[in-house]
Amino acid sequence: MNEPYAPGPSAGSTPPPPPAPPAQAIPPAPPAPATRAAASAAPSTPASPPSASPSASTRSEAPTDAELRRASAVLKTVSDAYSAKMVGQERLRMSLLISLIAGGHILLESVPGLAKTTAASTLADTVKAQFKRIQCTPDLLPSDITGNQIYDAATGSFRTVLGPVHANFVLLDEINRSSAKTQSAMLEAMQEHQTTIGGEVHHLPKPFLVIATQNPIEQEGTYELPEAQMDRFLLKEIVEYPSPAEEFEILGRIDSGVLDPDRHVSSAISLDDVHMLQDVASRIYVDPAIRNYIVSIAYVTRNPAPYIGEERARFIKYGASPRASIAFLQASRALALLNGRGHVIPEDIRSLRHLVLRHRVLLTFEADAEGIRSEEIIDQIFASVPTP
Repeated sequence: MNEPYAPGPSAGSTPPPPPAPPAQAIPPAPPAPATRAAASAAPSTPASPPSASPSASTRSEAPTDAELRRASAVLKTVSDAYSAKMVGQERLRMSLLISLIAGGHILLESVPGLAKTTAASTLADTVKAQFKRIQCTPDLLPSDITGNQIYDAATGSFRTVLGPVHANFVLLDEINRSSAKTQSAMLEAMQEHQTTIGGEVHHLPKPFLVIATQNPIEQEGTYELPEAQMDRFLLKEIVEYPSPAEEFEILGRIDSGVLDPDRHVSSAISLDDVHMLQDVASRIYVDPAIRNYIVSIAYVTRNPAPYIGEERARFIKYGASPRASIAFLQASRALALLNGRGHVIPEDIRSLRHLVLRHRVLLTFEADAEGIRSEEIIDQIFASVPTP
């Protein structure tokens, strides 16, 4: 967990300079024109965020036009199959695809009945991959997820029975209903892509995607997710209610039988196609100026006072960890591939700001009491960092 940021300067004083950038660092971009909101919230002479070093190694082979065309064709197949069963929820579709391409996990939050489970199962059906659903309850044990050793009387020995986590797509339904001990059983699987049963390591299949859901309106019998586990989710998506037109279409699809559980998608892709998407995305070009932009944003979340002002900075309890920078890097490449580009642009980073940071920039109890949402603070942080 990140350490709390140091208290900012008192009103009227000059903000302290950030740590000196490494040698041969890229100079920060010139300040963007300040908006009224940014001008009123930030000090008049904010310090510049530190610059990132361009010495980090990058992949030499950029994706070719043929690879980008093939990736676009595969993604169109997935999107068409998704849209054939799902009504609306385009933002959810993009978030799921970004997580799949980037090789990360996603946390979905919404009230019941907004097709989170249907979306997860439809994606798995489209890829023709192993899909397992785990309904989390307070009495769920870690071995119920990872697996256990069972005594076989016929052979007089123990045999290992793998749990449902050993699948390509794992849906953890209402993850906040499971105990902290059970939630921790997922940490090794999510981070190391393996489980340990009876001292023996079992590797998980590739690709491996955890789609966890939680209900924000029911608090009885729930356990808040620890920060360490929240940080291991690449993205957090808030699923919203459908529009009246979309809800009308849902009723029509119910009557037509499209949403029947035994009805599968007509077209699908293979796991090799997914591996191809992940390989192409890993070679999407990210300019050093974009990397510096990502690092600057992460820095400001940890040292907000000089950039967004003391009044707003007091609502931030902890800033984002380096996993946020990694998430921006991986997710922006996936988003660029979804848009048919071989390079990342600043708008990709801005589009991902809520998905990457809403569960990593932790607010104080005072912010919750005053109705301050993390998205508001994130928007002010982005307004304070010059766009390259």
